[in-house]
Amino acid sequence: MVGNAATEVLKRATGRLRPSETDDPNRWHAGGKSFPSGHVTTAAALVTPFILEYKDDHPAVWLMAALPVYEMVSRVKTRSHWQTDVLAGAAVGAASGYLAQRKGPFVLRAMPGGVFVGFGKRF
Repeated sequence: MVGNAATEVLKRATGRLRPSETDDPNRWHAGGKSFPSGHVTTAAALVTPFILEYKDDHPAVWLMAALPVYEMVSRVKTRSHWQTDVLAGAAVGAASGYLAQRKGPFVLRAMPGGVFVGFGKRF
């Protein structure tokens, strides 16, 4: 997913330490992998296309937004991430989900012998 790739690049570029590793939220470029939250990115990226696709016909689909919110709260409470880490993860995930829904369809599938990555378009 695009969101996971962006998250990994940001983690390596920022190197922020997790709350479980330090009490100082300003410990950037210290070899950590806290910013942004990959778990929250994945949760937001998964639910965003469904919300965008079905929001008009089925307003209850907005309840799916509770999944990344729950992930955000749990990651902060377990001292795995700072609040800004989960907010950035949600933003990256929502942007990734938006692009997947609007600009797709990108294909990523696990296959028996590996992974298939592609782009599908009907003409």
